[in-house]
Amino acid sequence: MTQELASERANRLGLADTIVDAESRRRSIDRFRSLGIGLPTFHELAHPSSIPGTTRERLTSVDRDAPDAANLYRVHWHNRHDRADTTWLDVPEHIVLGKHITGVDAPVIVVFGEPFPMITAHKVLAAYACLAPRVITGQFDPTRHKAIWPSTGNYARGGVAISRIMASRGVAILPAGMSQERFDWLDEWITEPSDVIRTVGTESNVKEIYDACNELAKDSGNFVLNQFCEFGNYIGHVKVTGTALGKVFDHVASGSPHLTLAAFVSATGSAGTIGAGDALKAIYGAKVVAVEALECPTMLENGYGEHNIQGIGDKHIPLIHNVMNTDIVVGVSDHATDELDLVFNSAAGRAYLADRLGWSIEVLDALKHFGLSSICNVLAAIKTAKHLELTESQAIITIATDGAALYRSERAKLLGSRYQGTFDEIDAAHAVGQHLTGADTQHLIELTERDRKRIFNLGYFTWVEQQGLPLEIFDARLDQSFWTGLHRYADDWDAMIAEFNDEVSHPS
Repeated sequence: MTQELASERANRLGLADTIVDAESRRRSIDRFRSLGIGLPTFHELAHPSSIPGTTRERLTSVDRDAPDAANLYRVHWHNRHDRADTTWLDVPEHIVLGKHITGVDAPVIVVFGEPFPMITAHKVLAAYACLAPRVITGQFDPTRHKAIWPSTGNYARGGVAISRIMASRGVAILPAGMSQERFDWLDEWITEPSDVIRTVGTESNVKEIYDACNELAKDSGNFVLNQFCEFGNYIGHVKVTGTALGKVFDHVASGSPHLTLAAFVSATGSAGTIGAGDALKAIYGAKVVAVEALECPTMLENGYGEHNIQGIGDKHIPLIHNVMNTDIVVGVSDHATDELDLVFNSAAGRAYLADRLGWSIEVLDALKHFGLSSICNVLAAIKTAKHLELTESQAIITIATDGAALYRSERAKLLGSRYQGTFDEIDAAHAVGQHLTGADTQHLIELTERDRKRIFNLGYFTWVEQQGLPLEIFDARLDQSFWTGLHRYADDWDAMIAEFNDEVSHPS
């Protein structure tokens, strides 16, 4: 790769590993010093026990959901569901769903994203992983830039939260059709109403988000942090999420010595979270399973359509998706996720699960931490287990991105439109029988090399034709050495963060 292309890759994709603008960096240091802001390293977020005791002590007096810079040190998987508790867990919050729940022999391990601070979703980690490298290299200047956060919901909220506690102004771009709860949260966190930009459509309208970003980027004061092509998103999940999931699996396996990790299942969305699969495959040999909405089967069928599994995206292949290391693609219907969400969060549905199916209080309590994409991931894990004919000694691990609280408005709309306001135990039984116990292995493919190349090539239309990325940079991602070469950035950035923090604390 030529020096010019290498520079463009670093600047456009968030891969700078040296100081790009010393003056911008100096202004950031001055602002952070005046406000007492320190940045956690990726290592500290992967291993919170390594965070200095003085910092941990400070957190005891800080509300986890407050706009306080100290909460940067809570942007990890080790928080508790009890939001009043200031201590961290050695092993992230999770639940193991057994055969009585899933109908498959393979244990399905679900790790919860809801305990993350401020936004109750793990996308706040992705936002930090994108912005922090831009600050420490001097590319993003909080004194003159607005951070633009394109998303279908949680990443935009995470970006607004991270911007605010890093003394910056954040702008959220998301489709107007997303859940009302997302907009309610934004209304409480933004400083100006114009800092929320509603684009046309719903979860399925990602190109419209890109178009809005391209228009805003014409103003040099706007700095677009596009999660779909910011490699900090991928690197953060490889380093932090991959480590957290490994800790959870090791903990579960400690009680089952013969347990192996057969697969990691994740909806693609921006393809940040699924990057953790690269780490899990390297360590445990797990297959990487990508999930998408059946109503818009992009990877499965080069398809089109519209869906409402909020948080998983469609109609494009994110630049940061390591397609050539993906093993299986599964389609899940939003009809299934919508109806099971209603089962899990209605009095009639929960009564049916407890009284007729004998689900435990532990499982019923866990359901409130399952949002739409969380349910989607669990269903995909079940379909994968059935397809691969996994045994009780072969586990699957997946993510519950966010909780049910973010979808009350969507639940109310479904209840009114499909059930005329009344949902009873017969409706619950039908939904469970059709979508959960009756989950099938249709709309699933194990990828051949040709399948991977087909899916990879779909990204050409977005990134080369539409967004103008040089073909050489696009094609570099075909080789796994490109992806493994990215892993060292976490260590490089950690060294730069340490130096940045030192200059904040000790002015020259």
